[in-house]
Amino acid sequence: MTHAGPLVATLVVGLALAFALGFAARLLRLPPLLGYIAAGVAVGPHTPGFVADPTLTAALAEIGVALLLFAVGLHFRARDLMAVWRIAVPGALAQIALATLLGAGTGMLAFGLGGPPALVFGLALAISSTAVATRALDERGRLGGEAGRIALGWLVMQDLVVVLALVLLPALADAHQADNLAATLGATLLQLVGFIAAMAIGGRVLLPWLLARVAATGSRELFTLAVIVAALGTAFGASALFGVSPALGAFFAGVLLGESPLGHQAAADTVPLQRVFVALFFVSIGAVVEPEAMLALPGASFATLLSVLLGTGGAILGLLLLMRVPLPAAATVAGAMAQIGEFSFLLAQLAIGAGLLPVETRGPLLVAATLTIVATPLTQFLTDRLALWIEGTRRVQVWLARRGRARLSSPPPQGLEDHAILVGHGRVGRVVAQALQRHGRPYVVIEADHAAASALRAAGTPVVWGDAARPEVLHAARPETARMIVLAMPEAAGCRRVLDIARAANPAIIAAARAHDEEEAAFLEREQGMGLVVMGEREIALGMADYAMTRLGVTVEASQRTVEDLRAGR
Repeated sequence: MTHAGPLVATLVVGLALAFALGFAARLLRLPPLLGYIAAGVAVGPHTPGFVADPTLTAALAEIGVALLLFAVGLHFRARDLMAVWRIAVPGALAQIALATLLGAGTGMLAFGLGGPPALVFGLALAISSTAVATRALDERGRLGGEAGRIALGWLVMQDLVVVLALVLLPALADAHQADNLAATLGATLLQLVGFIAAMAIGGRVLLPWLLARVAATGSRELFTLAVIVAALGTAFGASALFGVSPALGAFFAGVLLGESPLGHQAAADTVPLQRVFVALFFVSIGAVVEPEAMLALPGASFATLLSVLLGTGGAILGLLLLMRVPLPAAATVAGAMAQIGEFSFLLAQLAIGAGLLPVETRGPLLVAATLTIVATPLTQFLTDRLALWIEGTRRVQVWLARRGRARLSSPPPQGLEDHAILVGHGRVGRVVAQALQRHGRPYVVIEADHAAASALRAAGTPVVWGDAARPEVLHAARPETARMIVLAMPEAAGCRRVLDIARAANPAIIAAARAHDEEEAAFLEREQGMGLVVMGEREIALGMADYAMTRLGVTVEASQRTVEDLRAGR
Protein backbone atom coordinates (compact mmCIF):
# COMPACT_ATOMS: atom_id res chain seq x y z
CA MET A 1 0.00 0.00 0.00
CA THR A 2 1.40 3.36 -1.05
CA HIS A 3 1.09 6.61 0.88
CA ALA A 4 -1.70 7.62 -1.52
CA GLY A 5 -3.79 4.65 -0.40
CA PRO A 6 -5.85 6.33 2.36
CA LEU A 7 -6.48 9.40 0.20
CA VAL A 8 -7.66 7.36 -2.80
CA ALA A 9 -9.81 5.09 -0.61
CA THR A 10 -11.40 8.05 1.16
CA LEU A 11 -12.20 9.81 -2.11
CA VAL A 12 -13.51 6.76 -3.93
CA VAL A 13 -15.61 5.25 -1.16
CA GLY A 14 -16.84 8.61 0.14
CA LEU A 15 -17.85 9.92 -3.27
CA ALA A 16 -19.38 6.59 -4.35
CA LEU A 17 -21.57 6.42 -1.26
CA ALA A 18 -22.39 10.13 -1.54
CA PHE A 19 -23.56 9.56 -5.11
CA ALA A 20 -25.59 6.45 -4.30
CA LEU A 21 -27.31 7.82 -1.20
CA GLY A 22 -27.68 11.31 -2.70
CA PHE A 23 -29.37 9.76 -5.73
CA ALA A 24 -31.66 7.76 -3.44
CA ALA A 25 -32.56 10.93 -1.53
CA ARG A 26 -33.35 12.70 -4.79
CA LEU A 27 -35.64 9.85 -5.86
CA LEU A 28 -37.48 10.31 -2.58
CA ARG A 29 -37.76 14.07 -3.36
CA LEU A 30 -35.37 14.94 -0.52
CA PRO A 31 -32.31 17.21 -0.75
CA PRO A 32 -29.20 15.29 -1.90
CA LEU A 33 -27.23 16.65 1.06
CA LEU A 34 -29.20 14.27 3.30
CA GLY A 35 -27.71 11.41 1.29
CA TYR A 36 -24.25 12.95 1.62
CA ILE A 37 -24.59 13.11 5.42
CA ALA A 38 -25.82 9.50 5.49
CA ALA A 39 -22.76 8.52 3.45
CA GLY A 40 -20.57 10.18 6.07
CA VAL A 41 -22.24 8.20 8.84
CA ALA A 42 -21.58 5.01 6.84
CA VAL A 43 -17.83 5.71 6.47
CA GLY A 44 -17.40 7.15 9.96
CA PRO A 45 -15.57 5.41 12.80
CA HIS A 46 -18.77 4.74 14.73
CA THR A 47 -20.40 2.39 12.21
CA PRO A 48 -19.16 -1.01 10.96
CA GLY A 49 -17.39 -1.44 7.64
CA PHE A 50 -14.99 0.91 5.86
CA VAL A 51 -13.67 3.79 7.96
CA ALA A 52 -12.49 6.92 6.16
CA ASP A 53 -9.39 8.74 7.34
CA PRO A 54 -10.81 11.53 9.53
CA THR A 55 -7.86 13.86 8.94
CA LEU A 56 -8.13 13.54 5.16
CA THR A 57 -11.91 13.92 5.27
CA ALA A 58 -11.64 17.11 7.32
CA ALA A 59 -9.00 18.54 4.97
CA LEU A 60 -11.08 17.76 1.88
CA ALA A 61 -14.11 19.33 3.56
CA GLU A 62 -12.14 22.52 4.24
CA ILE A 63 -11.24 22.68 0.55
CA GLY A 64 -14.90 22.21 -0.32
CA VAL A 65 -16.03 25.07 1.91
CA ALA A 66 -13.32 27.34 0.48
CA LEU A 67 -14.33 26.54 -3.12
CA LEU A 68 -18.01 27.01 -2.27
CA LEU A 69 -17.37 30.43 -0.77
CA PHE A 70 -15.12 31.34 -3.71
CA ALA A 71 -17.95 30.48 -6.13
CA VAL A 72 -20.42 32.48 -4.02
CA GLY A 73 -18.04 35.44 -4.06
CA LEU A 74 -17.77 35.26 -7.87
CA HIS A 75 -21.53 35.84 -8.14
CA PHE A 76 -21.61 38.44 -5.39
CA ARG A 77 -20.79 42.10 -5.88
CA ALA A 78 -19.11 44.34 -3.33
CA ARG A 79 -21.76 46.99 -3.92
CA ASP A 80 -24.42 44.41 -3.02
CA LEU A 81 -22.60 43.66 0.23
CA MET A 82 -22.35 47.34 1.07
CA ALA A 83 -26.04 47.76 0.29
CA VAL A 84 -26.97 45.41 3.15
CA TRP A 85 -24.13 46.42 5.48
CA ARG A 86 -26.41 48.53 7.66
CA ILE A 87 -28.55 45.43 8.20
CA ALA A 88 -25.85 42.75 8.33
CA VAL A 89 -23.46 44.40 10.80
CA PRO A 90 -25.82 45.39 13.65
CA GLY A 91 -28.17 42.50 12.93
CA ALA A 92 -25.51 39.78 12.97
CA LEU A 93 -23.82 41.19 16.06
CA ALA A 94 -27.14 41.41 17.92
CA GLN A 95 -28.10 37.88 16.85
CA ILE A 96 -24.74 36.46 17.92
CA ALA A 97 -25.05 38.20 21.28
CA LEU A 98 -28.60 36.93 21.88
CA ALA A 99 -27.82 33.40 20.71
CA THR A 100 -24.60 33.28 22.74
CA LEU A 101 -26.41 34.31 25.93
CA LEU A 102 -29.18 31.78 25.28
CA GLY A 103 -26.62 29.05 24.53
CA ALA A 104 -24.58 30.01 27.60
CA GLY A 105 -27.67 29.58 29.75
CA THR A 106 -28.22 26.16 28.18
CA GLY A 107 -24.60 25.22 28.91
CA MET A 108 -24.91 26.30 32.55
CA LEU A 109 -28.14 24.38 33.12
CA ALA A 110 -27.28 21.24 31.12
CA PHE A 111 -23.56 20.88 31.87
CA GLY A 112 -22.90 23.13 34.85
CA LEU A 113 -20.47 25.30 32.87
CA GLY A 114 -18.91 28.44 34.33
CA GLY A 115 -18.69 31.90 32.76
CA PRO A 116 -16.08 31.71 29.94
CA PRO A 117 -16.81 28.05 29.03
CA ALA A 118 -20.54 28.78 28.90
CA LEU A 119 -19.94 31.74 26.58
CA VAL A 120 -17.79 29.60 24.27
CA PHE A 121 -20.51 26.93 24.18
CA GLY A 122 -23.12 29.61 23.46
CA LEU A 123 -21.03 31.08 20.66
CA ALA A 124 -20.75 27.64 19.05
CA LEU A 125 -24.57 27.59 18.92
CA ALA A 126 -24.78 31.08 17.37
CA ILE A 127 -22.88 30.58 14.10
CA SER A 128 -24.79 29.34 11.05
CA SER A 129 -23.28 26.95 8.53
CA THR A 130 -22.13 29.02 5.57
CA ALA A 131 -22.08 26.00 3.27
CA VAL A 132 -25.59 24.86 4.19
CA ALA A 133 -27.17 28.33 4.15
CA THR A 134 -25.74 29.36 0.78
CA ARG A 135 -26.59 25.97 -0.73
CA ALA A 136 -30.17 26.16 0.57
CA LEU A 137 -30.67 29.68 -0.84
CA ASP A 138 -29.09 28.73 -4.16
CA GLU A 139 -31.31 25.66 -4.59
CA ARG A 140 -34.40 27.85 -4.18
CA GLY A 141 -33.14 30.56 -6.51
CA ARG A 142 -32.85 33.13 -3.69
CA LEU A 143 -29.08 33.61 -3.50
CA GLY A 144 -28.99 36.46 -6.01
CA GLY A 145 -31.94 38.37 -4.54
CA GLU A 146 -32.41 40.60 -1.52
CA ALA A 147 -32.61 37.64 0.87
CA GLY A 148 -29.37 36.20 -0.54
CA ARG A 149 -27.49 39.47 -0.16
CA ILE A 150 -28.66 39.89 3.43
CA ALA A 151 -27.76 36.29 4.28
CA LEU A 152 -24.29 36.59 2.75
CA GLY A 153 -23.56 39.80 4.62
CA TRP A 154 -24.82 38.19 7.83
CA LEU A 155 -22.63 35.11 7.26
CA VAL A 156 -19.56 37.26 6.62
CA MET A 157 -20.07 39.01 9.95
CA GLN A 158 -20.51 35.66 11.72
CA ASP A 159 -17.26 34.42 10.14
CA LEU A 160 -15.40 37.50 11.36
CA VAL A 161 -16.64 36.92 14.89
CA VAL A 162 -15.55 33.26 14.69
CA VAL A 163 -12.08 34.36 13.53
CA LEU A 164 -11.76 36.50 16.65
CA ALA A 165 -13.04 33.70 18.86
CA LEU A 166 -10.63 31.11 17.44
CA VAL A 167 -7.65 33.38 18.04
CA LEU A 168 -8.82 34.25 21.56
CA LEU A 169 -9.49 30.66 22.68
CA PRO A 170 -5.98 30.04 24.07
CA ALA A 171 -6.19 33.22 26.15
CA LEU A 172 -9.68 32.37 27.36
CA ALA A 173 -8.41 28.99 28.54
CA ASP A 174 -6.56 30.86 31.29
CA ALA A 175 -9.08 33.11 32.98
CA HIS A 176 -6.31 35.04 34.77
CA GLN A 177 -4.63 36.35 31.62
CA ALA A 178 -6.67 39.49 31.26
CA ASP A 179 -3.74 41.49 29.92
CA ASN A 180 -2.90 38.75 27.45
CA LEU A 181 -6.55 38.70 26.33
CA ALA A 182 -6.50 42.42 25.51
CA ALA A 183 -3.20 42.11 23.64
CA THR A 184 -4.45 39.11 21.69
CA LEU A 185 -7.63 40.94 20.72
CA GLY A 186 -5.61 43.89 19.47
CA ALA A 187 -3.31 41.67 17.45
CA THR A 188 -6.27 39.88 15.90
CA LEU A 189 -7.91 43.13 14.86
CA LEU A 190 -4.64 44.23 13.26
CA GLN A 191 -4.50 40.92 11.36
CA LEU A 192 -8.02 41.45 10.03
CA VAL A 193 -7.27 45.01 8.98
CA GLY A 194 -4.09 43.84 7.27
CA PHE A 195 -5.96 41.12 5.38
CA ILE A 196 -8.68 43.51 4.19
CA ALA A 197 -6.06 46.07 3.12
CA ALA A 198 -4.05 43.44 1.27
CA MET A 199 -7.13 42.20 -0.58
CA ALA A 200 -8.34 45.70 -1.38
CA ILE A 201 -4.98 46.95 -2.64
CA GLY A 202 -3.25 43.89 -4.05
CA GLY A 203 -6.12 41.51 -4.74
CA ARG A 204 -8.26 43.98 -6.68
CA VAL A 205 -5.48 44.56 -9.20
CA LEU A 206 -3.20 41.53 -9.00
CA LEU A 207 -5.70 38.66 -9.26
CA PRO A 208 -7.57 39.95 -12.36
CA TRP A 209 -4.29 40.94 -14.02
CA LEU A 210 -2.72 37.51 -13.53
CA LEU A 211 -5.80 35.68 -14.79
CA ALA A 212 -6.04 38.01 -17.78
CA ARG A 213 -2.45 37.14 -18.70
CA VAL A 214 -3.23 33.42 -18.41
CA ALA A 215 -6.42 33.78 -20.46
CA ALA A 216 -4.42 35.54 -23.20
CA THR A 217 -2.42 32.33 -23.75
CA GLY A 218 -5.57 30.63 -25.05
CA SER A 219 -5.12 27.57 -22.82
CA ARG A 220 -8.34 26.62 -21.00
CA GLU A 221 -6.47 24.12 -18.84
CA LEU A 222 -4.05 26.75 -17.57
CA PHE A 223 -6.88 29.20 -16.95
CA THR A 224 -8.85 26.64 -14.91
CA LEU A 225 -5.73 25.77 -12.94
CA ALA A 226 -5.03 29.47 -12.34
CA VAL A 227 -8.55 29.99 -10.99
CA ILE A 228 -8.23 27.07 -8.57
CA VAL A 229 -4.81 28.33 -7.44
CA ALA A 230 -6.25 31.82 -6.92
CA ALA A 231 -9.10 30.46 -4.80
CA LEU A 232 -7.17 28.01 -2.66
CA GLY A 233 -4.01 30.11 -2.60
CA THR A 234 -5.88 33.10 -1.24
CA ALA A 235 -7.65 30.89 1.30
CA PHE A 236 -4.33 29.44 2.47
CA GLY A 237 -2.60 32.83 2.51
CA ALA A 238 -5.43 34.39 4.49
CA SER A 239 -5.09 31.70 7.13
CA ALA A 240 -1.28 31.46 7.21
CA LEU A 241 -0.43 35.17 7.03
CA PHE A 242 -3.38 36.90 8.67
CA GLY A 243 -5.05 34.21 10.80
CA VAL A 244 -8.28 34.66 8.85
CA SER A 245 -10.62 31.76 8.10
CA PRO A 246 -9.68 30.09 4.76
CA ALA A 247 -13.34 30.15 3.70
CA LEU A 248 -13.57 33.89 4.37
CA GLY A 249 -10.35 34.50 2.41
CA ALA A 250 -11.69 32.50 -0.54
CA PHE A 251 -14.95 34.45 -0.41
CA PHE A 252 -13.20 37.82 -0.68
CA ALA A 253 -11.02 36.49 -3.51
CA GLY A 254 -14.17 35.52 -5.37
CA VAL A 255 -15.75 38.92 -4.76
CA LEU A 256 -12.74 40.75 -6.18
CA LEU A 257 -12.38 38.43 -9.16
CA GLY A 258 -16.12 38.53 -9.85
CA GLU A 259 -15.90 42.25 -10.58
CA SER A 260 -13.51 41.59 -13.48
CA PRO A 261 -14.56 40.58 -17.03
CA LEU A 262 -13.17 37.09 -16.33
CA GLY A 263 -15.55 36.38 -13.46
CA HIS A 264 -18.17 34.46 -15.45
CA GLN A 265 -15.65 32.07 -17.01
CA ALA A 266 -13.91 31.60 -13.67
CA ALA A 267 -17.24 30.67 -12.09
CA ALA A 268 -18.01 28.18 -14.86
CA ASP A 269 -14.62 26.51 -14.51
CA THR A 270 -14.83 26.03 -10.74
CA VAL A 271 -18.41 24.71 -10.53
CA PRO A 272 -17.67 20.97 -11.14
CA LEU A 273 -14.79 20.83 -8.66
CA GLN A 274 -16.70 22.89 -6.14
CA ARG A 275 -19.67 20.50 -6.24
CA VAL A 276 -17.46 17.48 -5.66
CA PHE A 277 -15.73 18.96 -2.62
CA VAL A 278 -18.94 20.37 -1.17
CA ALA A 279 -20.35 16.84 -1.26
CA LEU A 280 -17.25 15.73 0.67
CA PHE A 281 -17.93 18.49 3.21
CA PHE A 282 -21.32 17.00 4.02
CA VAL A 283 -19.75 13.54 4.13
CA SER A 284 -17.30 14.87 6.72
CA ILE A 285 -20.22 16.11 8.84
CA GLY A 286 -21.79 12.66 8.82
CA ALA A 287 -18.44 11.03 9.64
CA VAL A 288 -18.23 12.73 13.05
CA VAL A 289 -21.72 11.67 14.05
CA GLU A 290 -21.44 9.33 17.04
CA PRO A 291 -24.83 7.67 17.63
CA GLU A 292 -24.06 6.57 21.20
CA ALA A 293 -22.83 10.03 22.27
CA MET A 294 -25.81 11.67 20.59
CA LEU A 295 -28.23 9.47 22.53
CA ALA A 296 -26.41 9.65 25.87
CA LEU A 297 -27.87 13.01 26.99
CA PRO A 298 -31.32 13.40 25.38
CA GLY A 299 -32.37 16.27 27.64
CA ALA A 300 -29.20 18.29 26.99
CA SER A 301 -29.43 17.49 23.28
CA PHE A 302 -33.00 18.75 23.07
CA ALA A 303 -32.13 21.94 24.97
CA THR A 304 -29.16 22.54 22.66
CA LEU A 305 -31.32 22.00 19.57
CA LEU A 306 -33.97 24.38 20.88
CA SER A 307 -31.31 26.97 21.66
CA VAL A 308 -30.07 26.87 18.06
CA LEU A 309 -33.55 27.19 16.55
CA LEU A 310 -34.53 30.08 18.82
CA GLY A 311 -31.18 31.84 19.10
CA THR A 312 -30.36 31.66 15.38
CA GLY A 313 -33.52 31.17 13.32
CA GLY A 314 -35.90 32.96 15.68
CA ALA A 315 -33.50 35.79 16.50
CA ILE A 316 -32.69 36.43 12.82
CA LEU A 317 -36.38 36.59 11.90
CA GLY A 318 -37.22 38.96 14.76
CA LEU A 319 -34.23 41.24 14.22
CA LEU A 320 -34.80 41.53 10.46
CA LEU A 321 -38.42 42.50 11.04
CA LEU A 322 -37.33 45.12 13.58
CA MET A 323 -34.93 46.51 10.96
CA ARG A 324 -37.83 46.86 8.50
CA VAL A 325 -36.80 44.07 6.15
CA PRO A 326 -39.84 42.77 4.20
CA LEU A 327 -41.37 39.75 5.90
CA PRO A 328 -40.87 37.26 3.01
CA ALA A 329 -37.17 38.11 2.73
CA ALA A 330 -36.74 37.93 6.52
CA ALA A 331 -38.45 34.52 6.60
CA THR A 332 -36.24 33.24 3.77
CA VAL A 333 -33.04 34.31 5.54
CA ALA A 334 -34.14 32.91 8.89
CA GLY A 335 -35.19 29.57 7.39
CA ALA A 336 -31.91 29.12 5.52
CA MET A 337 -29.70 30.10 8.49
CA ALA A 338 -31.47 28.26 11.32
CA GLN A 339 -28.66 25.73 11.76
CA ILE A 340 -25.05 25.38 12.88
CA GLY A 341 -22.23 23.65 11.06
CA GLU A 342 -18.57 23.74 10.15
CA PHE A 343 -17.39 26.66 12.29
CA SER A 344 -19.36 25.46 15.30
CA PHE A 345 -17.64 22.08 15.04
CA LEU A 346 -14.23 23.72 14.77
CA LEU A 347 -14.84 26.11 17.66
CA ALA A 348 -16.13 23.36 19.95
CA GLN A 349 -13.32 20.97 19.04
CA LEU A 350 -10.63 23.55 19.80
CA ALA A 351 -12.38 24.51 23.04
CA ILE A 352 -12.50 20.86 24.15
CA GLY A 353 -8.81 20.46 23.28
CA ALA A 354 -7.95 23.60 25.27
CA GLY A 355 -9.87 22.33 28.29
CA LEU A 356 -12.54 25.03 28.12
CA LEU A 357 -15.38 22.62 27.38
CA PRO A 358 -15.93 19.11 28.72
CA VAL A 359 -16.03 16.22 26.24
CA GLU A 360 -19.68 15.61 27.15
CA THR A 361 -20.72 18.73 25.22
CA ARG A 362 -19.69 17.18 21.89
CA GLY A 363 -22.67 14.79 21.68
CA PRO A 364 -25.48 17.35 22.14
CA LEU A 365 -23.64 19.75 19.83
CA LEU A 366 -23.54 17.07 17.11
CA VAL A 367 -27.23 16.35 17.65
CA ALA A 368 -28.12 20.02 17.22
CA ALA A 369 -25.90 20.44 14.16
CA THR A 370 -27.01 17.26 12.43
CA LEU A 371 -30.72 17.73 13.02
CA THR A 372 -30.74 21.40 12.08
CA ILE A 373 -28.77 20.75 8.87
CA VAL A 374 -31.04 17.86 7.92
CA ALA A 375 -34.12 19.92 8.76
CA THR A 376 -33.05 23.02 6.78
CA PRO A 377 -35.56 22.34 3.94
CA LEU A 378 -38.27 21.90 6.58
CA THR A 379 -37.33 25.10 8.42
CA GLN A 380 -37.42 26.98 5.11
CA PHE A 381 -40.90 25.65 4.41
CA LEU A 382 -42.12 26.43 7.93
CA THR A 383 -40.78 29.99 7.94
CA ASP A 384 -42.45 30.62 4.57
CA ARG A 385 -45.75 29.28 5.96
CA LEU A 386 -45.28 31.39 9.08
CA ALA A 387 -44.77 34.49 6.95
CA LEU A 388 -48.00 33.80 5.06
CA TRP A 389 -49.88 33.24 8.31
CA ILE A 390 -48.50 36.41 9.87
CA GLU A 391 -49.42 38.44 6.80
CA GLY A 392 -52.92 37.01 6.96
CA THR A 393 -53.41 38.21 10.54
CA ARG A 394 -55.36 41.44 10.58
CA ARG A 395 -53.54 43.01 13.54
CA VAL A 396 -50.18 42.29 11.97
CA GLN A 397 -51.33 43.80 8.68
CA VAL A 398 -52.24 47.01 10.52
CA TRP A 399 -48.86 46.98 12.32
CA LEU A 400 -46.97 46.47 9.07
CA ALA A 401 -48.94 49.23 7.38
CA ARG A 402 -48.07 51.64 10.19
CA ARG A 403 -44.41 50.77 9.69
CA GLY A 404 -44.69 51.73 6.04
CA ARG A 405 -44.64 48.21 4.60
CA ALA A 406 -47.50 48.73 2.17
CA ARG A 407 -46.56 52.18 0.91
CA LEU A 408 -46.09 52.74 -2.80
CA SER A 409 -42.64 53.79 -3.88
CA SER A 410 -44.23 55.58 -6.82
CA PRO A 411 -48.03 55.48 -7.06
CA PRO A 412 -49.28 54.32 -10.47
CA PRO A 413 -51.51 56.74 -12.39
CA GLN A 414 -55.08 56.60 -11.21
CA GLY A 415 -56.49 56.04 -14.70
CA LEU A 416 -54.26 53.09 -15.54
CA GLU A 417 -56.09 50.41 -17.59
CA ASP A 418 -55.17 47.52 -19.88
CA HIS A 419 -51.67 47.58 -18.47
CA ALA A 420 -49.14 44.88 -17.65
CA ILE A 421 -47.99 44.13 -14.12
CA LEU A 422 -44.33 43.12 -14.01
CA VAL A 423 -43.50 41.28 -10.79
CA GLY A 424 -39.75 41.70 -10.49
CA HIS A 425 -37.35 43.97 -12.37
CA GLY A 426 -34.27 41.77 -12.54
CA ARG A 427 -32.65 40.38 -15.66
CA VAL A 428 -35.97 39.02 -16.97
CA GLY A 429 -38.37 41.77 -15.93
CA ARG A 430 -36.03 44.50 -17.17
CA VAL A 431 -36.08 43.15 -20.73
CA VAL A 432 -39.88 42.85 -20.72
CA ALA A 433 -40.16 46.43 -19.44
CA GLN A 434 -37.87 47.73 -22.20
CA ALA A 435 -39.95 45.97 -24.85
CA LEU A 436 -43.23 47.38 -23.54
CA GLN A 437 -41.73 50.85 -23.19
CA ARG A 438 -40.46 50.78 -26.78
CA HIS A 439 -44.00 50.26 -28.07
CA GLY A 440 -45.66 52.63 -25.64
CA ARG A 441 -47.58 49.98 -23.71
CA PRO A 442 -48.44 50.85 -20.08
CA TYR A 443 -46.99 48.77 -17.26
CA VAL A 444 -46.40 48.83 -13.52
CA VAL A 445 -43.46 47.18 -11.76
CA ILE A 446 -43.70 45.46 -8.37
CA GLU A 447 -40.21 45.25 -6.87
CA ALA A 448 -39.33 43.82 -3.44
CA ASP A 449 -35.83 45.35 -3.37
CA HIS A 450 -36.17 48.84 -1.91
CA ALA A 451 -33.00 50.17 -3.54
CA ALA A 452 -34.09 48.92 -6.97
CA ALA A 453 -37.57 50.36 -6.46
CA SER A 454 -36.09 53.74 -5.52
CA ALA A 455 -33.95 53.74 -8.67
CA LEU A 456 -36.99 52.97 -10.82
CA ARG A 457 -38.99 55.69 -9.13
CA ALA A 458 -36.18 58.19 -9.80
CA ALA A 459 -36.26 57.18 -13.46
CA GLY A 460 -40.00 57.89 -13.64
CA THR A 461 -41.15 54.27 -13.82
CA PRO A 462 -44.46 53.44 -12.09
CA VAL A 463 -43.36 51.08 -9.32
CA VAL A 464 -44.80 49.47 -6.22
CA TRP A 465 -42.34 48.54 -3.50
CA GLY A 466 -43.10 45.39 -1.56
CA ASP A 467 -43.80 41.69 -1.80
CA ALA A 468 -46.29 40.91 -4.56
CA ALA A 469 -47.54 37.88 -2.59
CA ARG A 470 -49.17 40.31 -0.16
CA PRO A 471 -52.66 41.34 -1.29
CA GLU A 472 -52.31 45.01 -0.34
CA VAL A 473 -49.10 45.32 -2.38
CA LEU A 474 -50.46 43.60 -5.49
CA HIS A 475 -53.75 45.51 -5.30
CA ALA A 476 -51.77 48.75 -5.44
CA ALA A 477 -50.79 47.79 -9.02
CA ARG A 478 -54.53 47.58 -9.91
CA PRO A 479 -54.83 44.00 -11.15
CA GLU A 480 -58.60 44.47 -11.58
CA THR A 481 -57.97 46.72 -14.61
CA ALA A 482 -54.78 45.04 -15.87
CA ARG A 483 -54.66 42.96 -19.04
CA MET A 484 -51.77 40.69 -18.03
CA ILE A 485 -49.29 39.89 -15.29
CA VAL A 486 -45.68 38.84 -15.93
CA LEU A 487 -44.30 36.78 -13.03
CA ALA A 488 -40.51 37.22 -13.29
CA MET A 489 -40.00 35.67 -9.86
CA PRO A 490 -37.32 33.16 -8.84
CA GLU A 491 -39.55 30.37 -7.50
CA ALA A 492 -42.75 28.66 -8.53
CA ALA A 493 -44.57 28.67 -5.17
CA GLY A 494 -44.35 32.47 -5.02
CA CYS A 495 -45.67 32.74 -8.58
CA ARG A 496 -48.66 30.64 -7.64
CA ARG A 497 -49.55 32.81 -4.63
CA VAL A 498 -49.31 36.00 -6.68
CA LEU A 499 -51.37 34.51 -9.48
CA ASP A 500 -54.12 33.45 -7.05
CA ILE A 501 -54.38 37.00 -5.69
CA ALA A 502 -54.35 38.54 -9.17
CA ARG A 503 -56.98 36.12 -10.48
CA ALA A 504 -59.23 36.78 -7.49
CA ALA A 505 -59.22 40.47 -8.48
CA ASN A 506 -59.42 39.83 -12.24
CA PRO A 507 -60.37 36.30 -13.44
CA ALA A 508 -59.61 37.25 -17.07
CA ILE A 509 -56.04 38.40 -16.48
CA ILE A 510 -53.41 36.80 -18.76
CA ALA A 511 -50.38 35.34 -16.99
CA ALA A 512 -46.81 34.59 -18.02
CA ALA A 513 -44.20 33.12 -15.68
CA ARG A 514 -40.58 31.98 -15.60
CA ALA A 515 -39.27 28.64 -14.36
CA HIS A 516 -35.79 27.37 -13.52
CA ASP A 517 -36.29 23.69 -14.34
CA GLU A 518 -38.73 21.20 -15.85
CA GLU A 519 -40.31 20.42 -12.49
CA GLU A 520 -41.13 24.08 -11.84
CA ALA A 521 -42.35 24.52 -15.40
CA ALA A 522 -44.71 21.53 -15.10
CA PHE A 523 -45.93 22.85 -11.74
CA LEU A 524 -46.80 26.25 -13.21
CA GLU A 525 -48.25 24.92 -16.46
CA ARG A 526 -50.85 23.01 -14.46
CA GLU A 527 -52.19 26.31 -13.15
CA GLN A 528 -55.54 27.29 -14.62
CA GLY A 529 -55.24 30.20 -17.05
CA MET A 530 -51.45 30.25 -17.27
CA GLY A 531 -50.73 31.65 -20.73
CA LEU A 532 -46.98 31.07 -20.99
CA VAL A 533 -44.31 29.40 -18.86
CA VAL A 534 -40.74 30.13 -19.96
CA MET A 535 -37.89 27.87 -18.88
CA GLY A 536 -34.50 29.25 -19.92
CA GLU A 537 -32.82 26.12 -21.27
CA ARG A 538 -35.98 24.94 -23.03
CA GLU A 539 -36.48 28.29 -24.78
CA ILE A 540 -32.84 28.31 -25.90
CA ALA A 541 -33.31 24.83 -27.36
CA LEU A 542 -36.55 25.81 -29.11
CA GLY A 543 -34.93 28.94 -30.55
CA MET A 544 -32.06 26.90 -31.95
CA ALA A 545 -34.46 24.27 -33.29
CA ASP A 546 -36.52 26.97 -35.03
CA TYR A 547 -33.37 28.41 -36.60
CA ALA A 548 -32.21 24.96 -37.75
CA MET A 549 -35.58 24.08 -39.29
CA THR A 550 -35.94 27.32 -41.24
CA ARG A 551 -32.37 27.13 -42.54
CA LEU A 552 -32.95 23.55 -43.71
CA GLY A 553 -35.99 24.45 -45.79
CA VAL A 554 -38.90 24.05 -43.37
CA THR A 555 -41.51 26.77 -43.84
CA VAL A 556 -41.87 29.42 -41.15
CA GLU A 557 -45.45 28.31 -40.41
CA ALA A 558 -44.50 24.64 -40.04
CA SER A 559 -41.51 25.53 -37.91
CA GLN A 560 -43.65 27.61 -35.58
CA ARG A 561 -46.22 24.80 -35.25
CA THR A 562 -43.43 22.37 -34.35
CA VAL A 563 -42.01 24.78 -31.76
CA GLU A 564 -45.44 25.22 -30.18
CA ASP A 565 -45.97 21.46 -30.10
CA LEU A 566 -42.61 20.90 -28.46
CA ARG A 567 -43.24 23.67 -25.96
CA ALA A 568 -46.57 22.07 -25.05
CA GLY A 569 -44.94 18.63 -24.74
CA ARG A 570 -46.78 17.14 -27.71
